[in-house]
Amino acid sequence: MAAVLRGRFLPRVWLCRKAGQGGGRDYRAALCTELKQPLTVEEVAPSPVGPREVRVDVHFCGVNFADILVCRGQYQERPHLPFTPGESLMLFSLQGDQVVGVSFFNGMAEECIIDQKMLWQIPEKVSLREAAALPISYTTAILALEHRARTQPGETVLVTAAAGATGLAVIDVATNILQAKVIAVAGSDEKCKLAMQRGAQFCVNYNQGSLKEAVRKLVGSGGVNVAIDMVGGDVFLEALRSLAWEGRIVVVGFTGGNIASVPANLLLLKNISAMGIASGQYRDKNFPVLSKTLSSALQYCQQGCIQPHVGTLFKLEEVNDAFLHVMQRKSMGKVLLSPK
Repeated sequence: MAAVLRGRFLPRVWLCRKAGQGGGRDYRAALCTELKQPLTVEEVAPSPVGPREVRVDVHFCGVNFADILVCRGQYQERPHLPFTPGESLMLFSLQGDQVVGVSFFNGMAEECIIDQKMLWQIPEKVSLREAAALPISYTTAILALEHRARTQPGETVLVTAAAGATGLAVIDVATNILQAKVIAVAGSDEKCKLAMQRGAQFCVNYNQGSLKEAVRKLVGSGGVNVAIDMVGGDVFLEALRSLAWEGRIVVVGFTGGNIASVPANLLLLKNISAMGIASGQYRDKNFPVLSKTLSSALQYCQQGCIQPHVGTLFKLEEVNDAFLHVMQRKSMGKVLLSPK
């Protein structure tokens, strides 16, 4: 019997593939053979398919800051060398069906072996690039806004790194799904312009003065109800101080490179909450929540409620250029790697 879960449909054939089935030919993969060194693209031999696994063709793989960290040995998970990165959720084709899946490594290759439960069928009205841009960014945005911060209609949401893939997803979900107001925070006027085009009501360039003061001018002394921070350091602290009474801040990452300490006195005096979201951990700790969230993202996209934004597309052999593009903070929207 095929598995069905919140709009997710897994064709019967996926559940019946035998271990070792498929493959047989070498394929290209990006390899990290030494930490903190450029990746190489090499021909590798296919691995056998285990029980409840499938071999899939990779059409697109997201390039995320976490991929760079794992190749530097600075991520919480440290695979044995050599390994193929690809921490993001990816777009695949399997026996003619278009599916999107979760594979926290091995995605930057022409093919990948994945647990069949981590696959979701792409609705007909969702384009391949839209589907490729959905998973990491939009699952994180939905989990941060809905599951963690419990954002309500009419509330004001502050989002940092607003022109990145997850930042734009937060703007999209907050504005078009939750009917919240958004103050975007970015590091250049160009990025601010994109955030405004994608639905933010206001945008603040944090390189042009105090973020806290800029927010105060926009919303007054009351502050914002929710802050979603991906930068860390001083930007996190200013976002924290911009919260209203009983406001909530959700930590998504530290693209700025610095991890700030939370001043506990502010939590007490303003009755505010600080929390984190690591969407990948839901795979093992609460898979139904992850599955429901990605299914919802696909449904929202099919209905035209959200519009994922793909920024730059790189070929597999350009993987180091893609990493540099993200490291230099040039990325606006989702950065994709295309192995095909």
